[in-house]
Amino acid sequence: MLELAILGFLCDAPLHGYELRKRITALTGHVRPVAESTLYPAIKRLEKSGLLARETQPGSVAAPRHVLSLTADGRRELRRRLAEPAQSEITDENRWFTLLAFLRHLEDTEAQATVLRRRLKFLEEPASFFYEGERPLRAEELDDPFRRGILTIARATSEAELKWLRTTIRSLAQGR
Repeated sequence: MLELAILGFLCDAPLHGYELRKRITALTGHVRPVAESTLYPAIKRLEKSGLLARETQPGSVAAPRHVLSLTADGRRELRRRLAEPAQSEITDENRWFTLLAFLRHLEDTEAQATVLRRRLKFLEEPASFFYEGERPLRAEELDDPFRRGILTIARATSEAELKWLRTTIRSLAQGR
């Protein structure tokens, strides 16, 4: 997801590494903090693959800054990753939010709707954090108020997302 975030933010605008790191951290938050020891090797891999370009610009006060931008190959790779997300990018909420943050860069509305329908299908499947054998438990079936709270909050969040997904899929279909 780090590489997707790098490609996505650089599709928005060229950035230097520090600003890119700030934006990724703002998106992923405390759940997946981005360390320099993770970010810069990922940037180097993407640069080596021809997906990013680096330009040295004079610093306003200090040393020169390296500004990163997306190449044409980088834009194609971003769109490919958005159109063909891994299942974990659909099912893991944090990965899903990263994907969703850049889905607008996938210009084909049918391709956007296809990705949203995959998430919709996932959310419509019965699931729980807690099970009795193979059967998912509902909040109303739990005596533990804390576990009941988890399921109540998850249900409310899922219902809001389901509503948004259905509305957005309809809207994309009407816009074609």
